[in-house]
Amino acid sequence: MSRKEKKSGLTRRDFIKAAAVSLAAPAIVPSSVFGRPAPSDTLALGCIGVGRQGQGDMQEAIYRGLEAGARVVAVCDVDAHRVEDAQWLVDKIYAEESGGKPSGCAAYRDFRELLARQDIDGVLIVTPDHWHAPIAIAAAEARKDIYLEKPLTYTIAEGRKLVEAVRRNKAVLQTGSQQRSQDYFRIACELVRNQAIGTLFSMRATLPPDQGAGDPRPQPVPRNLDYDFWLGPAPQAPFCEDRVHPQRSYGRPGWLQIEAYSRGMITGWGSHMNDIAQWGNGTDLGGPVEVEAKGEFPDRGLFDVHQAFKAECVYANGVRLFQETGEPAGVRFEGDRGWIFASREELRASDPALLKVQVSERGVRLTRSTNHMKDFLQAMRSRKDPAAPAEVGHRSNTVCIMTHIAMKLGRRLKWDPAAEQFVGDDEANRWLDYPHRAPWTV
Repeated sequence: MSRKEKKSGLTRRDFIKAAAVSLAAPAIVPSSVFGRPAPSDTLALGCIGVGRQGQGDMQEAIYRGLEAGARVVAVCDVDAHRVEDAQWLVDKIYAEESGGKPSGCAAYRDFRELLARQDIDGVLIVTPDHWHAPIAIAAAEARKDIYLEKPLTYTIAEGRKLVEAVRRNKAVLQTGSQQRSQDYFRIACELVRNQAIGTLFSMRATLPPDQGAGDPRPQPVPRNLDYDFWLGPAPQAPFCEDRVHPQRSYGRPGWLQIEAYSRGMITGWGSHMNDIAQWGNGTDLGGPVEVEAKGEFPDRGLFDVHQAFKAECVYANGVRLFQETGEPAGVRFEGDRGWIFASREELRASDPALLKVQVSERGVRLTRSTNHMKDFLQAMRSRKDPAAPAEVGHRSNTVCIMTHIAMKLGRRLKWDPAAEQFVGDDEANRWLDYPHRAPWTV
């Protein structure tokens, strides 16, 4: 049995079935797919990074593309097993949808080869965080539209460069902050912006903690993985499975808890919750002016990102944002007439009547999207901003990275949102970027 059908003793069907437990694949294909646009008007998509989250986003693009007239035509990953799994799955889904006709999905190990294709209109980028900026900037320069998983970039300096590249090339970029396309969060922010809770004075963002420890012992590099390419702009480091991702499953990858590739939950979930906080505060194109944070960094072997933390940000309008680890994950807006709490599971308030406040026709109306991927595909056609455009994704991520820097330095920092610099603090400003390993500079 070939690699196309077998992987470590598992058939590809069994492997994909097992992987699907952790992937957010759509359960139902809407009847509207049967009225989709003609093939000549179909947008061509490429998926760069098809691991745990990448396969979930890929499947969402496939099914929403059936509604919006888009098709996945290429997949790319530095892990040969994963790119072959993705190619197999794309072909399988389209074959079932079209009555057995092959889709001809192409597979690549180098994202530059995929971006060189003139027929591809847009890309999904779902890689480790330290790769977001180099690939997304290259995609913008190649005139591709971009769905980029959160957090937008690994550093604040990278984020500004990406925003500029997107603007310069007139690309559409959707940040994968899908909470912007969920009613609970939009309704909460709209009510707060229209003063249903009176004058807003504080916001509380709660994030889940990271757990476990990583084994740092070096191991042989698997033949299927281009490990040096995986490291990319990050420093050289010995391979071990906990540094990268599980080799026999699509379980949670270890890089999420290693600072060389990710900031941990402050960007992993903070990019979601702080995005909503800024949306409700009307500061999602700006940011706070001060930040103070304390984080715990216990010895967990290879894993070195923060665990429990507390932070406070202050905005120029006087509103304070409190962040901390805890449950349930969500955002609570507090005003002088009550509070509203929004999470992925619920929307509640100090008084249920607050949730029934009607926004006047002259009130603040926020972007309404019911599906984040479909919103991206529609923006590709309309050339209008999607629900979470590049500047918004950058500013939300900036709050998270500022908080991480304050955790590491252990002191209150002043921030200039216009200059995107810490005020009078050279040491803090050195954290705005890092020396990228050649040739992966931005």
